[in-house]
Amino acid sequence: MKEIAIDVTGLTKRFGDRTVVHDLSMQVPKGEIFGFLGPNGSGKTTTIRLLCGLLTPDSGEGMCLGFDILKEQERIKSHVGYMTQRFSLYTDLSIRENLEFVARVYGLSDPRAAARGAIDRLGLSGRSEQLAGELSGGWKQRLALGACILPNPQLLLLDEPTAGVDPKARREFWDEIHALAAEGITVLVSTHYMDEAERCHELGYIAYGDLLARGTAQQIIDQSGLSTWIVSGEGLHQLARDLRSRPGVDMVAPFGAELHVAGRDRSALDATIEAAKRASSSHHWMRGEPSLEDVFILLMDSAKDNFS
Repeated sequence: MKEIAIDVTGLTKRFGDRTVVHDLSMQVPKGEIFGFLGPNGSGKTTTIRLLCGLLTPDSGEGMCLGFDILKEQERIKSHVGYMTQRFSLYTDLSIRENLEFVARVYGLSDPRAAARGAIDRLGLSGRSEQLAGELSGGWKQRLALGACILPNPQLLLLDEPTAGVDPKARREFWDEIHALAAEGITVLVSTHYMDEAERCHELGYIAYGDLLARGTAQQIIDQSGLSTWIVSGEGLHQLARDLRSRPGVDMVAPFGAELHVAGRDRSALDATIEAAKRASSSHHWMRGEPSLEDVFILLMDSAKDNFS
């Protein structure tokens, strides 16, 4: 059995009349990368902050890194590295100067050595004197991660860390996150990218305050009970409009030059597809495997917005 880093029960958080997180209970093992997905405004960031004591819940209880999230919040904070979505370091300082400054803020005994260690680990050596404001998105991301790991945290919080970053830089970033997890650091990350979600050890889908699904990517797909058909050909926009009201169809979504048509009632869905095949010979149909994105589109469509 893995050591548990986070163990919470019944966490609820309200802002005014709006419940942002509702009755959340979950555990996260030490050294695991746990990803949160969900629509904008669904409570992902609030959930992450509640789990580690950065926000106080209105009800519920729990432990993070062995500390009580209600009573020992300051002790938790000293073991957490937090990387926000927006770059928050000084653009008019170099990479080295930024990291040395952050090391001093953390009170590290040798800020220069700590900064050199982060620079070497994240492949920033050739750019250490470059101003942070001149860096591309991918290099800024590396610098921000370097600042997060300076105090050797036990828990990393990453809030949509690769937004606006190219695929190569995202892959390199995730390679480093997995290396940190292998060293025993627990990671909580919010993301909108399905390929990133599949890199997490476990996932949770949050929609408007409720945790609707959790597990590995494959477990979430299997638990959905979805059957999927893939169709290509001419006039897909009109076909999608026609199919959305048919029996057995829970989701129709375009993917490039194809449509994914999915539903949880396999027999009803298959009957609808057979009728569509007979009605038109201009489309090519094939049975597909439901993807993680299919499941999340379905969950998003079925969730009730807590602003409405």
